[in-house]
Amino acid sequence: MLANLSGTKLNTRLIERSNHPPLDLFPPWAYKGGMIQIGIHTDNYRPLSVGFEGACQKIAATGLKHIEFAAIHGQNFITALGYDPGVSLQSNPRAVRRFLDQLGLRVSQMDGAYPMMGPNGSAYGVQYVTQSIRFAAELGCPMVDTVDGAFEIPGFTRKEIFRITCDNYRQCLSWAEDYKVVINVEPHGPYTNDLEFMHNLFKHFESEYLRCNFDTGNSFIAGHNPLDYVKALRKYVSHCHIKDVSPALAAAVRGEETGIGSSEVPVGGGVNADNIRNCMAYLAKGGWDGGVSIECHGSDENTRKSVEWMRGVVKGLGKRVKRRA
Repeated sequence: MLANLSGTKLNTRLIERSNHPPLDLFPPWAYKGGMIQIGIHTDNYRPLSVGFEGACQKIAATGLKHIEFAAIHGQNFITALGYDPGVSLQSNPRAVRRFLDQLGLRVSQMDGAYPMMGPNGSAYGVQYVTQSIRFAAELGCPMVDTVDGAFEIPGFTRKEIFRITCDNYRQCLSWAEDYKVVINVEPHGPYTNDLEFMHNLFKHFESEYLRCNFDTGNSFIAGHNPLDYVKALRKYVSHCHIKDVSPALAAAVRGEETGIGSSEVPVGGGVNADNIRNCMAYLAKGGWDGGVSIECHGSDENTRKSVEWMRGVVKGLGKRVKRRA
């Protein structure tokens, strides 16, 4: 369990590679110079009932050096039993960091994604995000991800939701500035998939600590052309989630839903593959640097195919993009 991470024995059978770089080779300020860094979200392993330690070991076995994980504000007994790959914010972040050091892994972003829009964002989301920021700073993680919910909030106009949203992020930004941790906003619901809402939110603050975690799958399933979406918010994009979409899912819910948890198919094996490639090429052409987290079902086959495909995409982007994965 996470409480005993300092004494965790690594499964060397899972990690059949050497030359793990020390964590300090990848400090937060290293995201410069047109570099796309491939990672994997540990949440991919949640459907398989794999805990955080097991998920990290599986990721390390791929040779990638970056992870993302979900923060839990409080305790979840499924996580405590070892069947969920999230991390409680009551855990010891320095023990987590030592564990990741052993694996040669860095956290590109923490997923503190309690919905931030509306009254529940005020009551619960602000606490969730501020404590995620504190934890991220201890890990040396440069970013915390946030979202809205899956549905519009009844009884409130969009103007009212925008005002509440700004109030919520204002409270969190003071923490972000003090801890030097960026807050990202991810398209995942009806408000964040509204480009006007997103532009107004970013322009309201114009803060270097409020940025966008672009998601290829959520933007596509919401009915956008992902390339158009990322172009519209390019100024603010600091991290990406990479999700493909199966033909069946696209036919069933595209334009009706606003987000999906992960790809059922391997990244590169669905109808969103060309969009992902085009988005990466667009970002690389402009010298963008940052982490991209693969989000797909965490079976060994899905993971292998997704990593191989993304490595091929990044490798093919040209000399302007250096690959660290």
